[in-house]
Order: sequence, then structure tokens, then C-alpha cells
Amino acid sequence: MKRPFILVLVMMAGLAGLAIGLAASRTERPRVVRATPSSASSASYVLTANKAKSAATSAQDHVVRFASHPQPMPAFLVNDLDGNPVSTAAWKGKVVFVNFWATWCPPCRAEIPVLIDLANRYKDRLQIVGVSVDDGDPADVKQFAKQAGINYPIVMADRAIVAEYGGVAALPTLFVVSPEGNVVQKHEGLYSNALYEAEVRLLLGLPVDATIETFEDTGQIFLKNAALATALPNVDFTGLNPEQKKAALKRMNSETCDCGCKLTLAQCRINDTSCPVSKKLAAQVVKEIAANTATPAPATPVSSPPVNTQPN
Repeated sequence: MKRPFILVLVMMAGLAGLAIGLAASRTERPRVVRATPSSASSASYVLTANKAKSAATSAQDHVVRFASHPQPMPAFLVNDLDGNPVSTAAWKGKVVFVNFWATWCPPCRAEIPVLIDLANRYKDRLQIVGVSVDDGDPADVKQFAKQAGINYPIVMADRAIVAEYGGVAALPTLFVVSPEGNVVQKHEGLYSNALYEAEVRLLLGLPVDATIETFEDTGQIFLKNAALATALPNVDFTGLNPEQKKAALKRMNSETCDCGCKLTLAQCRINDTSCPVSKKLAAQVVKEIAANTATPAPATPVSSPPVNTQPN
């Protein structure tokens, strides 16, 4: 075999190994959400024209969505990048933004000026904490924070914190916590300063041109609540009766997805609606439940009582 050909094979093998390594490194990181979600169900800032009102008062209705039965914020006590203790117990009475981010995430960097502005204007009543999921040297994160002018504490994420918040599948992810210490909303991706400020003011009881709409958390905030869901993204339950649908949801909340996420099928569908594996497996569950309709047992003939032929 000629030497140039051998060199070509070596180069091709090296490139293939590099591609595999890059793919593996990406799968270990949360996906980056670059676009602002537009669906009302994702708790975005819903703006609807109200034509019934007069021109003077019908600009727009601002609707902010909060969980109807919010759960307590998972507590943690860690040191920030400067070595100062950061305790969630000290934030009682304030609105809290727990922001999961990374220095390598472009949308996270784009969101930083918004958070800095809010921290400046609501510093006495709003507490923002950045939870960095960077896997490099914390000193690099600290240098980045200094250059970006971040004015709120930054802590490094560990497995315990990430697990307590139900896993972080996308960046940025921001949890909104009420002054009572309950998580009322979770945002994945970029949202406007207007939404964040409306949420802060509503939770603090300050004047704002917005109203609150409530929703039940069936996995939108904490994935553990997926068991409460009566519908799942891109799962067609058409053709199932109520009992069959209940059985299908029960299976999807007990069977694990094969995509490597270590979540149940229901959790994966909520957590990553683009996952083709959970979508296929969920459809298979529906198909199997629909085909497993019990066949009625044949009727058993009722025996007639013997006729008494003897004279009384």
C-alpha cells in the first residue's frame, strides 16, 4: 500500500474521532434555546388585542402565567465565586430568580444585561442568583462575570443543585420564586425584560399593566409533576377511551426513555418535545394499549333447574 494512501486513511480516522468527540461533548451539555418560545402554554408574555375596549384603553392586555399550586423552592447553601455563603433561606420576602446559565451559551450572555438592569432597579426586593453549569475553572467564570459587570452572586452548579431543580435540559433556564418561597414559573430560553419586570411587580404587589393567569404544573416547572399530566406534547391519544388513556399515561410515567436522558417517557416528552425516541415509544404505547382491548368472554348458558316430575 502506498504511503500517501495510508496518510489519507489516518487523517480520515482522526477526523472521525474528532467528530465523535465533539458530538459526545454536546450531548453532555444542556441544549441551548436561542429563540423566545411563542406558545402561550410555555408561559410567555401573552399580548392580545382587545377590540371591545375604546381606543384610549385598549392598547393590549398583558397576561402573566403563574402556577396555581406552586411548590417550595429547593433550598441550597453554597459559596459564591468570591467565597461568600449563598443561602436560599436568606431570601424570604423577596422575589427570587434562579438563573441556570453558562459562559459558552450565547442566549445566556444576551440575557445578562436584562438581569443586571433588574437587579439594579429592584435590588432591595429582588434577588437574582446565577447558577453556572460551566465545567471548567471557576476562576474563568469569575473573570467572565467581572467583565460582563454581573452584579448578582454566581455559584457553580453541582449534581445536587441540578437534581433538586428537576434537571436542566436547556439554557438559559430561569426559575421564578415568589416572596413566600414558592416556584411559580420556569422559563427556558430568552424572554423579554417586560415579562420579567411584570412578574416581579405582580409578585411584589406593585402597580403593573398585567393580569395573572394560573395553570397547573404538570411538568412544565418540575418534571416530577409529569404524572399529573392528562396530555403530552405530540402524543395522540385519539381512539383511546378514558380508561385506556389512563393506562397509557401510567405506562409512560413508569417506562424509561431509551434516548439516554434517564427520564420517563412522559418526562422526556415534556422536557424535550423534539426527542424522536420518546415520541416513537409513546406512540407505540398508545398503539399497544389500543390493540389490547379485552375481548368479552362468551356468555355462560344458565342451567334450568330440574323439573320435578314426581307427583306432590
